[in-house]
Amino acid sequence: MTKSSVEKPMLGWREWVALPELNINEIKAKIDTGARSSALHAFEIDPYRKDGQPWVMFAIHPVQNQTDTVIECHAPVKDRRIVSDSGGHKQRRYVIETPMVLGSSVINAEITLTNRDTMLFRLLIGRTAMNTRFIIDSNRSYLQGRPDLRQYAQQP
Repeated sequence: MTKSSVEKPMLGWREWVALPELNINEIKAKIDTGARSSALHAFEIDPYRKDGQPWVMFAIHPVQNQTDTVIECHAPVKDRRIVSDSGGHKQRRYVIETPMVLGSSVINAEITLTNRDTMLFRLLIGRTAMNTRFIIDSNRSYLQGRPDLRQYAQQP
């Protein structure tokens, strides 16, 4: 192992994540190096304008296998892109950019919005968000523990 690889935090194939600007203090995420982009479960997606800029409101079910808990989220729209899912189906999705807390790391991540109700994980983290910042151990889980929101609070 090189010195630089030892200094990188290690992730398991699933991790706890926080999306503090979306009021999501913790959500289970699947780490997917085969996926280019990250995707967040979203339904009732409703675009609107705020101060002349495009925004999107959406709701999510942050807990796996549960639809009782609903969080309403608002975020500026960064883009709309055609994204292919794992089955090769193309879908035009809203793209937002938001801080993501993984353990004690804070990443500014682009995330596409799509309905993931039929998927086990409400959040999928693709390789663009990880961008060589981490080492992935596909045999382990939750190596970063619960998100440390104190790291996000200390950001400038």
